[in-house]
Amino acid sequence: MIVRETLIFLPGMMCDARLFAPQIAALGDAYNIIVPDLVAPSIDTMAAGVLEAVGAETFNLAGLSMGGIVAMEIIRQARHRVARLALLDTNHLADAPARYEIRNRQIKDVKNGRLRDVIVEEMKPAYLAEANRSNQTLLDLLIDMAMEVGEQAFIAQSTALRDRVDQTEMLQTFHAPALVLCGAEDSLCPPDRHQQMSNLLPNARLQILDDCGHISTLEAPSSVTTALQLFLNT
Repeated sequence: MIVRETLIFLPGMMCDARLFAPQIAALGDAYNIIVPDLVAPSIDTMAAGVLEAVGAETFNLAGLSMGGIVAMEIIRQARHRVARLALLDTNHLADAPARYEIRNRQIKDVKNGRLRDVIVEEMKPAYLAEANRSNQTLLDLLIDMAMEVGEQAFIAQSTALRDRVDQTEMLQTFHAPALVLCGAEDSLCPPDRHQQMSNLLPNARLQILDDCGHISTLEAPSSVTTALQLFLNT
């Protein structure tokens, strides 16, 4: 019997497995794919939960946005278990001070029943490349995921992201292969941030995708899938 390697996909804030649907479809026959729920008020608790839930002793790890932040914390807690690391459209730094008040206001709005308004007005459209901001199918999917993940997850994830730690020094300790990828039009986690992460990681490959924003797995699914396939097979 052939034992398949495990590949864990960690979704971004207010997203679920549909964020990686094209990649799961392409890689599902070759890997045992796991997409955990990430609902906890701290990044370290999310990471510990993933490590506890995954049966495999070692695994490949890919995270987008908040999922990438959780992936970095998994490295900090158990780097020996991660065979390969893919960081997609993410951020290794602590939350910027200016974001603190914004997150607190959003949490208050969501507690007052305005989750959909926060998602529609403040978050999802700005995540996409300019050419994709009129893609109603994609926008609807992002909103549907957020509404299904729900209010309590928004509050917990916002708190976790607000209070996260800087992972700069940690990245320098991870010597296994790493892929750092983002959209050229990612305004939330811009390309220069990914250049920094690539420079910190001792064994990293950097890839920037044109005409793509923060949701690279759905904005440029073929390019992301190809990048992951090449990375996982080398």
